[in-house]
Amino acid sequence: MSVELDVFVGNTTIMDEEVYQLWLDGHTVNDAVKVRMEGGVLDECEASADVLLSDTMDQYRTFQMCERLLYSPAKLANQLLFQIPPHRQAMLIERYYAFDDVFVREVLGKKLSKGTKKDLDDVSAKTGVTLKSCRRQFDNFKRVFKVVEELKGPLVENIRQHFLLSDKLARDYAAIVFFANNRFETGKRKLQYLTFQDFAFCAGQLINNWTVGAVGENNMVEDMDVDLDKEFLQELKELKILITDKDLLDQHKSLVCTALRGKTKAFNEMEANFKNLSRGLVNIAAKLTNTKDVRDFFIDLVEKFIEPCRSDRWTAADMRIYLTHYHNSAHILDTFKHQVVWDRYMGVVKSCIFKMYHD
Repeated sequence: MSVELDVFVGNTTIMDEEVYQLWLDGHTVNDAVKVRMEGGVLDECEASADVLLSDTMDQYRTFQMCERLLYSPAKLANQLLFQIPPHRQAMLIERYYAFDDVFVREVLGKKLSKGTKKDLDDVSAKTGVTLKSCRRQFDNFKRVFKVVEELKGPLVENIRQHFLLSDKLARDYAAIVFFANNRFETGKRKLQYLTFQDFAFCAGQLINNWTVGAVGENNMVEDMDVDLDKEFLQELKELKILITDKDLLDQHKSLVCTALRGKTKAFNEMEANFKNLSRGLVNIAAKLTNTKDVRDFFIDLVEKFIEPCRSDRWTAADMRIYLTHYHNSAHILDTFKHQVVWDRYMGVVKSCIFKMYHD
């Protein structure tokens, strides 16, 4: 009885980037072969369909064997089983930890638990991302979350060093970890227009300004870039004087309206709605000591500020000029003594609203 064997002998491990992407995307070997054939690889290589199938299967086996090393990327450089040049290692790691924005948008802010993982069938059907790819991406989020949970120091740097990711991808993972830890609500219908990158930008603002690590007194504590600074959240209650003291509220309105008059077509609406908008922003600040209100931070920004402005047809430029004067004018109020807390709060709120306001 004759037995046919396909044998390949070599030193450097051969890895086709297209096949790797097909494997990452969750395609079966047969699907991958079909895609490669449609791409004209048989004509390029003058190979038969059987050789293409054998090559694809061989590469899939290699990727599966490499996968356990990719869980801790530093191991890839130190193993002897596969001869992979450094630039190829970087490609394997970066692509393995890359994710689909449409997928992460569905799980952002949710607990990275078995319960959420059970719902991935529905997420796959909704997003068009294969279930296998959804599971890989979810497991990556969970793995990074667990590792950085135990580490001291800056979040982005810890992710970058431990998982050998690019700065951009490390920052995106920091946003995912930050949202998972604080359980921010992102799934409500009113927030659906916001992309993952919108939220990732806001996460960066919050991490850099409102966390324990943002204070800069101790750069080597656990969760320094994940937990919000509780002392700061308590101090935000002091801002209520801007809306409870009638004289201050009137003064603030007068200063802002004087600065805006003649500079925007939306001036009449800005003047008429000033007190409601100010109450909205200050009340959001004052409630951030409650866990539920922290979770609702983005929905509150939309409901209390962005929607009213949108209904009055403000442009993005209107929003920018209004918030700039609203923020700066508080510095001229003689009896307002909470300038540092105000700047720390409004700096982030302005940046987030500018990002979230799509006119």
